[in-house]
Parts: sequence; C-alpha cells; structure tokens
Amino acid sequence: MEVIYTGYAEESISERKLSKEIIKDAILNPDEVIEGKKNRKIAHKAIGNKLLRVIYEVDEKAYIVITAYYAEPRRYLGK
Repeated sequence: MEVIYTGYAEESISERKLSKEIIKDAILNPDEVIEGKKNRKIAHKAIGNKLLRVIYEVDEKAYIVITAYYAEPRRYLGK
C-alpha cells in the first residue's frame, strides 16, 4: 500500500528532521501498533534510545500519515 502524508505531516516531519523512509518502515515493520483516537493507529518503532511514534489512518488504498515524532520509550512501550 501507498503511504500518503497530510500537509500537517509534511510540515511536522520536516521540522523534526524525520525521513519518510524511517516513517514508512515504522508503519510496515512496527515494534507495536496501538489504537489511537478517531480510529487512528499509532506505530511504535524503537530507534536507538528513542521511540518513533507514527500516527496514521488506513483506508483501502493507503496509509495516511497524520504526524510522527520521537518520544521517550518508557512513556509508551508496553501500554
């Protein structure tokens, strides 16, 4: 499936200096996926000592990335 980025996602990943390749990898090969608000999903991927969180929606043709950011792993893993 295709990965599409919202305007907000494009802006936020640029500001946070995240690559689209690493975001796509987190969606396709996550360490964990949890349910978010508004029927969204949150992919978790440990990268070094940080946790990449990718918030996205799924439709029949694509993953639609809402935003992505690094967080402290202990805040989210295992919840």
